[in-house]
Amino acid sequence: MRGAKMGYKELKFPENSLFLVTGGAGFIGSNLCEAILALGCRVRCLDDLSTGKKENADMFSDNPRYEFILGDIKDYDTCLKACEGVDYVLNQAAWGSVPRSIEMPLFYCANNIQGTLNMLEAARQSGVKKFVYASSSSVYGDEPNLPKTEGVEGNLLSPYALTKRCDEEWAKQYTRHYSLDTYGLRYFNVFGRRQSPDGAYAAVIPKFIKQLLNGETPVINGDGKQSRDFTYIENVIEANLRACLASHEAAGEAFNIAYGGREYLIDIYYGLTEALGVNVEPVFGPDRAGDIKHSNADISKAKRLLGYSPEWSFERGIKEAIEWYKENLK
Repeated sequence: MRGAKMGYKELKFPENSLFLVTGGAGFIGSNLCEAILALGCRVRCLDDLSTGKKENADMFSDNPRYEFILGDIKDYDTCLKACEGVDYVLNQAAWGSVPRSIEMPLFYCANNIQGTLNMLEAARQSGVKKFVYASSSSVYGDEPNLPKTEGVEGNLLSPYALTKRCDEEWAKQYTRHYSLDTYGLRYFNVFGRRQSPDGAYAAVIPKFIKQLLNGETPVINGDGKQSRDFTYIENVIEANLRACLASHEAAGEAFNIAYGGREYLIDIYYGLTEALGVNVEPVFGPDRAGDIKHSNADISKAKRLLGYSPEWSFERGIKEAIEWYKENLK
């Protein structure tokens, strides 16, 4: 069996293992599909293409170990069909964006909570070995202390954060009552190749890169002094795959997935202008509703229980991300 690159290259899965990646045409999901195929395993991608991109689904279509299902996790029968014969579920399907969730609370409840519950039940009924799902650092809410530590959460600040916290509680129930090993991954500001720079709710790094490359003036929400634990996509891939091999004793838990660093938005902005060879001063706009000011992760729990050992620092990841966008943005 062939190994994948970097931090997960040594991981081994049983011959002919089948992974289901929901949201597999999205940013994180498509990178997971790519890594799993590189490991020599089979991948089934489930996506309704509401936020995922068709080209991300099509890029693996020639691989005989890859299968694509156009479908919605809000439909339980679709979830049940997608889980047939699956060994590992990587549930990435969700709608992101804190401000958009404030505008669309009913949809976020249906998609992020009911959709995840549909997947949990379908996985249970299908005898799935491990259920790994995307949670979020937003579950820490207004808890002011740094670094953020699992078990010390504050008041939730958005419907999006609420959906992710609900997912964690439902997953815990499925481990407790139904013997489904579940592992929640609290992502901290993931960035990297194939993350979309487009739309009103685009993440800041790809959005800034595209605007600077196009000669536009980016807007920074707030004063730019907010900090984040920006996490390169390779670290997230490693966390998902290691969770699939984690012990039963670690099941039912949620884990911070980050590098453990802290970057200030204004510093990132000027770092991008320097790397891209442009001299453009940003415009400062109002703070975004529901956003937290500072975020930094304690990743010791994931290291201890998942064997997580992130190799990609922010500096290393941003260099690769910039090169990818320079080559791929049109």
